[in-house]
Amino acid sequence: MTFRLTVLGTATPYPRPGNPCSGYLLRSEHTAVWVDAGPGTLAELQRHHRPDLLDAVWISHTHADHAADLLPYYYALLFADQQPHAPIPLYGPPGLADRLETFLAGASPNPASAAFDVHELHDGHRAEIGDLTLTSRAVEHGLPAFGLRATHDDAVFAYSGDTGPCRALDDLADGAGLFLCEADGSGPHHCSPEDAAAAGRRARRLLLTHVGHTVGTVEAAERARAAVARPGETFTIR
Repeated sequence: MTFRLTVLGTATPYPRPGNPCSGYLLRSEHTAVWVDAGPGTLAELQRHHRPDLLDAVWISHTHADHAADLLPYYYALLFADQQPHAPIPLYGPPGLADRLETFLAGASPNPASAAFDVHELHDGHRAEIGDLTLTSRAVEHGLPAFGLRATHDDAVFAYSGDTGPCRALDDLADGAGLFLCEADGSGPHHCSPEDAAAAGRRARRLLLTHVGHTVGTVEAAERARAAVARPGETFTIR
């Protein structure tokens, strides 16, 4: 199997019929990583891979449209028919485990560590997951947030997460075979289609995602001169 990206959902800031929020599946022959877990993406993930057999989950930031499906995933891993061999490695911003535990709090404790082996990201964080190398870069989103650069042999995938234009975004995109960049709008905390296109010139291929409703996918594609990711699509990363 080659290095591939499957789009689980791209909607913002809430899921739409046929389109969950942000979520993607990165796969090589031996490794599978769920990148962002927006509402609705856990269901779509199951079309492509068993959730209990993931090698890791990587979360860009704690906004609900990128992380909320960690909550039903917790229940699936511990209280349903999923059978993980050990807690699933979970990479995310500082405080992610505390946020999960606050939501899950009830009559008895529900520690995140029961389902997840939590690793907090920092700028330059590097993790070897199977035959993939994941490098995280801090980006500009008004709270702790990260973009991702994933490598498999000589193939490079880059993902903006949610961010405004910044040096880290350019570094992530530089030389990537596929650069997946948000185009939610403009301003200090999001990219416009033009911002995505500017960073995308550093990559071999730009793919837009997380397009804001004030822009729309047709307009975003025209303004960035790039394709827009659609749920269910799979792309080979070279």
